[in-house]
Amino acid sequence: MASAFGKIVVGTYVEIKRSDGRIHQAMVTSLNEDNESVTVEWIENGDTKGKEIDLESIFALNPDVAPDEEIAPSPETPPPPTPVCVKGSKIAKNRRTIAPVKNDTPSRDNRAIPTRARPPQPQQPEPAPPPPAQQPAQPTQAQTQQQLQNESSHQLIPRKEFGQLSRRKSNCVKEVEKLQEKRERRRLQQQELREKRAQEVDTTIPNYEIMYMIRDFRASLDYRPLTTADLIEEHRICVCVRKRPLNKKELTMKDLDVITIPSKDVVMVHEPKQKVDLTRYLENQTFRFDYAFDDSTTNEMVYRFTARPLVETIFERGMATCFAYGQTGSGKTHTMGGDFSGKNQDCSKGIYALAARDVFLMLKKPNYKKLDLQVYATFFEIYSGKVFDLLNRKAKLRVLEDGKQQVQVVGLQEKEVKCTEDVLKLIEVGNSCRTSGQTSANAHSSRSHAVFQIILRRKGKMHGKFSLIDLAGNERGADTSSADRQTRLEGAEINKSLLALKECIRALGRNKPHTPFRASKLTQVLRDSFIGENSRTCMIATISPGMTSCENTLNTLRYANRVKELTVDPNQVIEGGRPNIHTVNQLDLLDEDWLSISPQRDDLKLLCEQNEEEVSPQLFTFHEAVSQLVEMEEQVLEDHRAVFQESIRWLEDEKVLLEMTEEVDYDVESYATQLEQILDQKIEILTELRDKVKSFRSALQEEEQASKQINPKRPRAL
Repeated sequence: MASAFGKIVVGTYVEIKRSDGRIHQAMVTSLNEDNESVTVEWIENGDTKGKEIDLESIFALNPDVAPDEEIAPSPETPPPPTPVCVKGSKIAKNRRTIAPVKNDTPSRDNRAIPTRARPPQPQQPEPAPPPPAQQPAQPTQAQTQQQLQNESSHQLIPRKEFGQLSRRKSNCVKEVEKLQEKRERRRLQQQELREKRAQEVDTTIPNYEIMYMIRDFRASLDYRPLTTADLIEEHRICVCVRKRPLNKKELTMKDLDVITIPSKDVVMVHEPKQKVDLTRYLENQTFRFDYAFDDSTTNEMVYRFTARPLVETIFERGMATCFAYGQTGSGKTHTMGGDFSGKNQDCSKGIYALAARDVFLMLKKPNYKKLDLQVYATFFEIYSGKVFDLLNRKAKLRVLEDGKQQVQVVGLQEKEVKCTEDVLKLIEVGNSCRTSGQTSANAHSSRSHAVFQIILRRKGKMHGKFSLIDLAGNERGADTSSADRQTRLEGAEINKSLLALKECIRALGRNKPHTPFRASKLTQVLRDSFIGENSRTCMIATISPGMTSCENTLNTLRYANRVKELTVDPNQVIEGGRPNIHTVNQLDLLDEDWLSISPQRDDLKLLCEQNEEEVSPQLFTFHEAVSQLVEMEEQVLEDHRAVFQESIRWLEDEKVLLEMTEEVDYDVESYATQLEQILDQKIEILTELRDKVKSFRSALQEEEQASKQINPKRPRAL
């Protein structure tokens, strides 16, 4: 049975595991054969503690003391004497004397060395031949004392090693101190560099670091701006960009200029970005257009390269269109209408007046003078899908399409003009009537599309037409979706018309057989400008330079970039030189079907299908509801006017009936019959009008529900 204890003898140090999970060394004080366990003792906090542990737990933590093989004990071998408890106490007392240094919980590193160096085993006597195994004799007190001394000497080894480690650690500390010194020196150098830069840069500017990065980037550019010496190129569709200077509000806020125009056709946007570690950097985005005008360019310079080449087109029986597009407050009205001095506008410096001046100069040329042309001007605005005449006290106009598919603006007044001064007077009258409203971008934002047209007529027939358009601001749908219904409808109409305008220019540039001009009122009244081989268009995209307007500026540039990149050579014929006759015939048939159903709705659907990235299904539903609402509103108003006129006739008939009853012998039956007929007519017509009003109110509710379902992140600036 003694062989079951393996190499464990009294005085051996073994690893034990406490109930709280700690593992440390303890000395074996007795071997318990009856329950195959050992009693161990250790010193903790100056007190001697002990416990009884089974052999399996001891061997699990101390495999080097486990028995080599299991051998059954011989019955002839006498069992070893059981150690006395007093002896264990005496050994514990000697343990405290030999190793006075107390360690409450020895560390694993300290335990590792004594575990390897076990106390020497007592010499075993030569076993007699008959018994298979001999139980080792119980060590004497002197042997136990020797073991304890050896153990104490082993425990002194870690202290020397710790001394060496501490000396090595001091070397590490020196290295760390050197690194800290280098780090401090670098910090001081960086601080000095920042202070030096702070002297050069106005640190009161909130984003002076971004400004410094932009300044460094601009210093590496080679500037070649547009000049009057540059050639004016011929474009069927010309797209250019104009940057305005920082305004008073932006200068007060100390906003940064993030737009750079290094050459005559390149625009660069320095968009501030931030990394995950909060490091700020610039993302420089480059766009290329036909022309790029910086903030020092005058209206005359812009006109020279954009609208001036189009003036000759209208004398050659063509249609020309020039429109300003951009965010509210980016300079559209300034470009088209003229310079502002406070609230007063100098109309003589705008593209409207400059184009009129050149028209009258061209009239004096011999080859055009013999044509005997008359010049007329119209000025109207499109606000929330409705057309108003700015030269006739904002009279509401109707846009209709005749049997020849020619769009007519019913009631639009054409004023004959004889000189540039007449044109300036008309522009002043129209601008004073134009609808404006407050937005987040501009306190006096133009909320409507203003269309100024110069028309040449020869013997009453149209010879050419030049449409100059100051578009409403390209606000995103999310900016107006939470406002009241009027502002919501207004924003929806603006975005829809800008989207339709882009698609009509796409169709013009690609010679498409069908142009979705019916999708909005703007493209509907400009239909004749998008058809025919002798049609030319120029778009001036105006952008704000401030960092706060960076997102809207990028949206404007992307829109202008898509318009230009979609155009192709106008002389290029579809499918390698052969026109697609089958497609044209199909679309002609579709046109006839659409006219009989709802052409506006079908063009809108086609428009949204071609722009799935910009128009979500919810936004399409909202636009459809708005279009239906506008159509029903016009129908209800028209029916209401008809009922009003009919009511006047009813009053006259009723007056005749009442006069008939004043006679002495009037025909009572005839009176009752006629009155019943009048009442039946009233009931029928008023009931029909009431049903239409109910449907109109339902359409109002549908529009409100559709507006709440629009995803605010989806509709981008168009």
